[in-house]
Amino acid sequence: MWEFPRTRYADSNGSEASEETEISVNIGGVKHILYGDVLNRYPETRLAELVNRATDSTHEDLCALCDDYDDLKREFYFDRDPEAFKCILELYYYGEIHMKRGICPMRFMKEMDYWGVDAEYLDECCISSLNEVQTELAEIAEKVKTILDDLEDDVRVTRGQKCQAFLWKLMEKPESSLASRVIAVVSFAFILLSSVVMCVGTIPELQVQDAQGNLVEHPALESIETACIIWFTLEYILRFLSSSNQLRFVFSFMNIIDFLAIMPFYVVLILTHLGTAIMELANVQQAVQALRIMRIARIFKLARHSAGLQTLTFALKSSLKELGLLLMYMSVGIFLFSALGYTLEQSHPETMFTSIPQSFWWAVITMTTVGYGDIYPKTTLGRCNAAVSFLCGVIAIALPIHPIINNFVIVYSKQRVLETAAKHEIELMALRAKEEAQGCMEAGRTASAGSSSVWDSAAVSASQSDTYIPLLGDPTNVSKSQPAHKCQNN
Repeated sequence: MWEFPRTRYADSNGSEASEETEISVNIGGVKHILYGDVLNRYPETRLAELVNRATDSTHEDLCALCDDYDDLKREFYFDRDPEAFKCILELYYYGEIHMKRGICPMRFMKEMDYWGVDAEYLDECCISSLNEVQTELAEIAEKVKTILDDLEDDVRVTRGQKCQAFLWKLMEKPESSLASRVIAVVSFAFILLSSVVMCVGTIPELQVQDAQGNLVEHPALESIETACIIWFTLEYILRFLSSSNQLRFVFSFMNIIDFLAIMPFYVVLILTHLGTAIMELANVQQAVQALRIMRIARIFKLARHSAGLQTLTFALKSSLKELGLLLMYMSVGIFLFSALGYTLEQSHPETMFTSIPQSFWWAVITMTTVGYGDIYPKTTLGRCNAAVSFLCGVIAIALPIHPIINNFVIVYSKQRVLETAAKHEIELMALRAKEEAQGCMEAGRTASAGSSSVWDSAAVSASQSDTYIPLLGDPTNVSKSQPAHKCQNN
């Protein structure tokens, strides 16, 4: 028998009867002795209601508050988690609740709801853990909704909307069909090809001279470049037309990169066909060269097809604080050691440190341990300053590196877990839907007219797995094509 030590003071909310009442509860096989004066400190809870009704209620009324009641032993039985109940009892004795390590936060919240305990009594450390789990569940729920949206077929949409959705899956979801995977592979190949052509086109041996004697790209490379641009343009237009929110599509970061990757080609093409007079202007020629350099933005298009690059981007976003610390450490060190280097080297007649801003370059390459050798100290004190600077640089760079690497591992592992959990949730929902359908048939209930597939929207929406995600909301909102039918076998 498990029992908290009884305190000798009573809450003002408790009645005289409940202060002297002693009840016995059996939680999952673990017996507890509880006292009315303690339980009535929180009268809105199930235990407080139970102790107040224990003396003057019928057997049926008491069974409504518990799973079973033994009149002979005067013992209440609850088929609940005994470890979670021990945490619930802490509220009555200490005024706050701590979740034990190893208890699922979402399952513990269901226990708190059952016992009528509000979440505000959770300690701050437990609330932060709960928020992390809720965030992960929200992401899993979003993935599940996306998969369900791909699987279901809403009969209320028009043919144009169906074509738009089909085109969107074809261009944005490589896992949806074989054709979409082929398109993703072709797009990836064009990105690599255009990047290689851009690099090879700068080799002087492969360049040709134009009418003015200037070196330009080989015509064959220009033809390949044009083919790649045509593909990128067609891909961008199809993705734009298939988007349900075109304004959001235009201002998306990755789509801005896609636009910048194809825009220089058309601008250069327009400037070229305006005539040789305008192309002779120095400013226009510099603009054309700058636009050609912008073609390097195409390499960022690989992030659309690479989960590793996407993970790296998310990890860097979550490591902005650590990157800021690294920048601050380096900035302080560069300013300090460049000023010291300039001061200590002034006594040498052949000093290379002509000013503090010019010494910034030396401090940067020294603290990052690059050391080009184009500028270096010549005095003894200056060399000592250089030795201290690169040691401090190594320390300054090494300190924030571990948290950044840790963030990358966390983000990568989290994405893998979310993908696996979402797929597992869908599989469990399908299996549960099939079991409920079989149960309905055995009970002699007939289902409404519609698809008999286990992925029927009604069956899926009526099912819940053992890891049911409450953030999915009302099951009837998961699918909109058919009304939900739920079979309950008594």
